Amino acid sequence: MSAIAAIQLGIRVKTLSPSASGPESHIGESTIGDWNDPTVMAAFVRDCDVVTVESEWAPAELAEAVSGNNTHVWPSSDTLHIIRHKGRQKQAMDRAKIPVSEYKICATLDQAKAAFSLFGKKVVAKRFEGSYDGYGNATVTSEADLEQAWQALSADDGLLIESFVPFRRELAVMVARSASGESVVYPVVDTEQKDHRCHAVTAPAPVSESTKLSAEKLALAAADAVSVVGLLGVEFFELDGGHLMVNELAPRPHNTGHFTIEACHTSQFENHVRSILNWPLGDPSLRVPAAVMINLLGKREGLAQTTGLMAALAIPGTSVHVYGKTETRPNRKMGHVTVTANDTHTARIRAEQAAGIITL
Repeated sequence: MSAIAAIQLGIRVKTLSPSASGPESHIGESTIGDWNDPTVMAAFVRDCDVVTVESEWAPAELAEAVSGNNTHVWPSSDTLHIIRHKGRQKQAMDRAKIPVSEYKICATLDQAKAAFSLFGKKVVAKRFEGSYDGYGNATVTSEADLEQAWQALSADDGLLIESFVPFRRELAVMVARSASGESVVYPVVDTEQKDHRCHAVTAPAPVSESTKLSAEKLALAAADAVSVVGLLGVEFFELDGGHLMVNELAPRPHNTGHFTIEACHTSQFENHVRSILNWPLGDPSLRVPAAVMINLLGKREGLAQTTGLMAALAIPGTSVHVYGKTETRPNRKMGHVTVTANDTHTARIRAEQAAGIITL
């Protein structure tokens, strides 16, 4: 989706992927190769003005090492080093005095048990690296759960233990930040999770003006704290009284910002491209009264096949995005539906209806 936005601006695009997955094959110049091989990476970046990453686990460090002086890599490896590790991410927010849940970086199971007791025997255990979309997280309410989570999730440097936050709802904000420091903030959205995965995103979020302003301020502070260039997704817990805590950061266009394609004057993907090129940033505000996005998840193992598309497209205000992944599996994100409408209630009903029709 970022590549499509770049192509619309007349930019030549090429991609490097470690394995063929489908979405990249028909967009620009596609290369499949070992992106940890310096020779492969050097050939890829040789004629690039700017290199960006699709996820925080891509080897930006290698891209920087083999790039010439005229090639920029954004977000930088320094930014990704902080964000890709949940412990370093929390510490960066602490240093910036951005509120987060209580946490302990636990190197041993005994330390994790002590944190479990300290935090009232209800915690969230998180793998430091490689956790996303519900993978790598576990809610823990007993020592048996904790021992199981430790066995499943801990790495050589241990595990992150967070106190369980009794939040009212989850919110998210996307920030686009350019190399020159120019920033724009997208509308605050309400995000609904199922099984630790994002199910639905509602724009605008039903929050007070003070909560909205606080979320925007904290999102900008988080972007500055990690010196991001490009898009930054900032996920929040809203507590009683409208107080906010930052939950997690994502240094890239984010699932909670997909609604911006249809609902905002400038999509998150176009502003990602503009920001990494240090071009003027576009208007992030809503151009419709309301929008709801629903993720489309796989329900089986095997080759991806889309059914129900025509019926879904007949629902007013519906846009469907099928990602082109060749293989489907249970709970894998295969696409999304966005519905725009005059109010969030109508948009949600139509989005659920459209998403319920489609199978991938």
